[in-house]
Amino acid sequence: MNNKNQLFEKIKGKLIVSCQALPEEPLHSPYIMGRMAYAAMLGGACGIRANSVEDIREIKKTVSLPIIGIIKRVYDGSDVFITPTLEEIDLLYQEGVDIIALDATDRVRPDGKTINEVFPILRDKYKDQIFMADCSTFAEAKAAYELGFDCIGTTLSGYTENTRGTKLPDISLVERSVKELNVPIIAEGGIWTPEDLKAVFDRGVHTAVVGSAITRPMEITKKFIQAIS
Repeated sequence: MNNKNQLFEKIKGKLIVSCQALPEEPLHSPYIMGRMAYAAMLGGACGIRANSVEDIREIKKTVSLPIIGIIKRVYDGSDVFITPTLEEIDLLYQEGVDIIALDATDRVRPDGKTINEVFPILRDKYKDQIFMADCSTFAEAKAAYELGFDCIGTTLSGYTENTRGTKLPDISLVERSVKELNVPIIAEGGIWTPEDLKAVFDRGVHTAVVGSAITRPMEITKKFIQAIS
């Protein structure tokens, strides 16, 4: 069994926790994300999704779980901000994360290219790296599968111009991807309750990522405030 199969076996049927805080958020700090990831591991998480080399390094000090690494970076003139260019891929590869996740939508990237043009170069350059496609629609998921991504996430459904307003978690995207694509499907996005999590697993996903509902107290508080206002 190769490393990729071993890793996918390890995370199958379990929960990955996303530990991220953007610069404008109160918990933005590698140290805090390290503690957050450690708490998730103690709670039973099988993996961590993390943003930035600084956070990933801090998390590795106390957490021995597989890491899905991303670097969020905003470039003028492009809506793609999850690991958008070769520069971010290089940084994550050098840091040594188990899975590199990147935007695999059909949007034009900061370098003016599309994922169809970029990914064959990545696949050739980093032959041993596991890549996760963050998609927003089934067409994008299918294209990512055909390009040779190792696993596919429903991460960006509801967050692109074409999918804004989609009810999350996007059960129909999950269902169709599981049925039609022969790679691990990772449910991510809008999983706010244990019931949501059970719903995606009932559709046969390989694993799922939960972020805000566990690791973003400001967003969690807002949800409770909405319920009473």
